[in-house]
Order: sequence, then C-alpha cells, then structure tokens
Amino acid sequence: MESVLLTPWGPGDFWLLERKNEPAMTRYLGGPEPAGKLLDRQRRYEALSAREPAAGRMFRVALEATGEGVGSVGFWEREWQGEPVYEAGWGVLPEFQGRGLAVAAVTALLAYARTHGTRDTVHAFPGTDHAASNAVCRRAGFACLGEFPFEYPPGVPHPSFDWCYRLRDLPRVPPTPPHPSLP
Repeated sequence: MESVLLTPWGPGDFWLLERKNEPAMTRYLGGPEPAGKLLDRQRRYEALSAREPAAGRMFRVALEATGEGVGSVGFWEREWQGEPVYEAGWGVLPEFQGRGLAVAAVTALLAYARTHGTRDTVHAFPGTDHAASNAVCRRAGFACLGEFPFEYPPGVPHPSFDWCYRLRDLPRVPPTPPHPSLP
C-alpha cells in the first residue's frame, strides 16, 4: 500500500473540492453541488481545521513520495443514536483510485482521531450501493452495525450501512443476569 500524508485543509485546497464535485465523484452523494455550496464547504473545511484537534479535521491527502494531492479525508463531531460520536468521510480522485490510498488515508485519520479525539467511536455511512467505500471501511477495521436510513445530502434519504470504529476500549459493564421468568 502506498503511503500518504495528511495536511490540514487550507485555502489552496479548493481545487480538490472542484475535482471532487465532478459527476464521477458525486455519483453516490446526490450529484454535483452548485458553486456557492462548494465555497461554503471550503469555508467549513477551513474553519474545522482551525479549531481544536478534538473537534475534528479535514485533511488534504497527498502521496508521500511526491506530495501530489489525491483527495481528502476528515472527521467531525455529531450525535448518532443519542451518543456523541465522530463521523468520517473521504474521497480519492478517480485517477488514483484502486491503489489503496483511501484505506491508507482513513487509517491515518483514525490514528489522528485516536490521539487527538475525545469521543470513543468514529462512524462512516456509505450507501449500501457504494461497494468501494464499504470495502474501505472493512479494510480499515470498521465493524458493520447494519443498514440504517441515512440522509445525504440532508433531506434525501439513502439506505446506508453504519460502520463503527472504536478509538478506545469502553469500560466493560457486567452482563445483567436474565430474569428468572425469561427463557
């Protein structure tokens, strides 16, 4: 697997958003966004990367050997099923896909979140129809918790898998003995 570098998202990374907005990259994400939404996304990515590390980060992904930008990966805070968690997302440009770069980027991201994060788990929600992203989750060590209705973009329901990665061990709670009247 090729090595990657993660660099916090900055003003010079807007071109990656433009490339990731092409139809081939947005097929499973509801299609390309208008220019105004891309500018808003750029501002959000820069703002996230300027906050304290535990809030999350967006990163530009580059090949370690050459420094060439190949995509993005990030994590951010959210509530999921009543719990504070992180959500992760990524994208590798088409000409760099199939080389294990997304797995390398997600693995590096999980190491960063383990070191700097304050939440116990990272979730990813690829569509059930997105075989490549589901494979990235599996190869990066996530556990599939099943299929859930998920909205992306907001307001657009999309059947997705909930993949979960534990950043740290949770305290074990002793099992409750079954009630005598239950089988």
